[in-house]
Amino acid sequence: MSEGDDDVRAYTLRLELVDKPGELMRSLQPIAEHGGNLLSIFHERGNVTPRGYIPVEVDIESTPDRFDSIVEELSDANVNVVQAGTERYSDHLTVILSGHLIETDLSDTLTQLEATRNATVTDISLSAPTGSLDVSSARLRLATASGSTEDVLASMREIAEEKGLQIVEPLTVGGRR
Repeated sequence: MSEGDDDVRAYTLRLELVDKPGELMRSLQPIAEHGGNLLSIFHERGNVTPRGYIPVEVDIESTPDRFDSIVEELSDANVNVVQAGTERYSDHLTVILSGHLIETDLSDTLTQLEATRNATVTDISLSAPTGSLDVSSARLRLATASGSTEDVLASMREIAEEKGLQIVEPLTVGGRR
């Protein structure tokens, strides 16, 4: 092990969990398996995120390489990681999707986006004024990994094209979104 691998640091994981028995324990398993030291858990059982999940904040101590393994295994286990550490999702952007969002399975669209592992949806607002079978629009607020905004937008463009959706991207000012 190199000297940097022994550097134990404190990290915060912000998760969104499905409201069913065993989900909290399932989300803690990768921490135990990769040698993370649990410091605290804040489980907001009475609250629900905009996407209908239970927010959970977990503070742990770990080496950087073990922390990366924990985050990767959580993602592989389909645990929605909203924030990992201090820099993981440090950039933010808002996009609008328009088209037959419900018919083309909005849940699948969000799953494909989060599968990139460079972004997570932090808020969504859906408007379907004439019903679910007609054109609808959604405003998505995304938290993106530092420096990956262009990659996330490229993924969004691909998903939108595949599903026949229109995307309104954020304006850039001086190279920033």
